[in-house]
Amino acid sequence: WWDTVDFISSDLVGELFRRFPEQIRPTTARWMDSGNMWLQRTALIFQRRYKHQTDRELLFDYCTRCAGSKEFFIRKAIGWALREYAKTDPAAVVAFVKSHKLSPLSEREAVRRIKGEG
Repeated sequence: WWDTVDFISSDLVGELFRRFPEQIRPTTARWMDSGNMWLQRTALIFQRRYKHQTDRELLFDYCTRCAGSKEFFIRKAIGWALREYAKTDPAAVVAFVKSHKLSPLSEREAVRRIKGEG
């Protein structure tokens, strides 16, 4: 189930938002407010392949908002989204992780591939 959501989030939703960027904030804001774990996970990881086009402010905001979640799939998504963005801007991810209270899983996943951090 989670693998289907991840495919939809990264491959389909991510590409759809590239074509209609004006829909990103209103749509993902609704998802974040929905209380639905899978919609929240989608909002966290849809930018996974955006690299330099990642909206860092949005990513960090959503990670912060979900940081207290007890859901494994949300904690894992936070770490995964940050780890992917770290390939583009590792210093920003390290600074974010150091300045925010994340679950051990999210933190470990976020810095796992950053030299000297993971």
